[in-house]
Amino acid sequence: MSVQSTASQTDYFIDLENQYSAHNYHPLPVVLREGKGVFVWDVEGKKYYDFLSAYSAVNQGHCHPKIIDALIEQSKKLTLTSRAFHSEQLSLFSKFITGYFGYDKVLPMNTGAEAVETALKLCRHWAYRVKRVEENKAKIIVCKGNFHGRTISIVSFSTDPTAKSDFGPFTPGFEVIPYNDLPALAEALKDKNVAGFLVESIQGEAGVNVPDDGYISKAKQYCTDANVLFIADEIQTGLSRTGKLLCCDHENVRPDILILGKALSGGTMPVSAVLADDEIMLTIKSGEHGSTYGGNPLASSIAIAALEVLKEEKLAENAEALGNLFREELEKLNSPHIEKIRGKGLLNAIIIKDKSENTGWKLCIELKENGLLAKPTHGDKIRFAPPLVITKDQILDCIGIIEKSLKVLD
Repeated sequence: MSVQSTASQTDYFIDLENQYSAHNYHPLPVVLREGKGVFVWDVEGKKYYDFLSAYSAVNQGHCHPKIIDALIEQSKKLTLTSRAFHSEQLSLFSKFITGYFGYDKVLPMNTGAEAVETALKLCRHWAYRVKRVEENKAKIIVCKGNFHGRTISIVSFSTDPTAKSDFGPFTPGFEVIPYNDLPALAEALKDKNVAGFLVESIQGEAGVNVPDDGYISKAKQYCTDANVLFIADEIQTGLSRTGKLLCCDHENVRPDILILGKALSGGTMPVSAVLADDEIMLTIKSGEHGSTYGGNPLASSIAIAALEVLKEEKLAENAEALGNLFREELEKLNSPHIEKIRGKGLLNAIIIKDKSENTGWKLCIELKENGLLAKPTHGDKIRFAPPLVITKDQILDCIGIIEKSLKVLD
């Protein structure tokens, strides 16, 4: 099929997608064709800094050679067996990832939402089989402003009207409390039917909402004291993004159930995982949960390579150092348009002072024109989360792009 010469390739492909694909996203008007490291190129050949990193799925950079080599080599041998049979790569991956994070067992899945659903099922199973909660009474505490996925069960406890409107009836068994509110958590934990507390160490979709120092560690202690599982959704905040391997590591917290995804494959394919110790994980028996593709040989091989890259290239350390630099340089801009800067490591956001409709979108369009791709969330918040392989010089270059682009709001 040839591209019409009367229209740009960008317009052609956007029109094609609009005609044949569901309209469940509102992307920036850019059509990407290629990526390498911190850069992506569109169909017109224009080069951009990627400051979204596929919502932190490409922490290791686009098309990292070690991860791509693992993908290619394993794809020539064996890609899928289902879990009806054992596979060499799943065995190696299971040993590798449990040792890497220090847990007894792993349950591999595909997408982040699947991993969250798995953690919820595992928590409820533990509640009935270990804690001895009365049948069908188990409750899981979640936080206002959360984002854990888009399935029916997950949107059942969302507080975002866009995620919930006209999707009911919803799944019961969840209690929503304010985020970063220890008294509210303490009160909710008084209920003997509470099985778990599901929380993001930093709320990403809410606009990089960073809790107070000590919130995560105290919340974990409250859960331990109440015999409740602390479930950490580290799908976006984990895997070196915030300057530590896990965001929980900033407060030396070891979750009872750890949820991983996104950068677990370095952005090559959907790979997710749930980790827990035997007392929790072995409550699930044969036939009680599963996935045809979960833990497939290709995903297993890729995930090992992706995790190796994080440590070999010291990406957590790079995220810590360059995240501090990035926020310092943003502060130096002293822009009249920035109300607040927040973040940790290379997961950052600015809040725009002008709350007018489409202000955030207008800024992101200008950033795109100037060679940097970012996306607004909740209108006035712009996330800045480049691949963790970014350099100091590139950070400073991007600060210049942001400074120039903010002038569109003058």
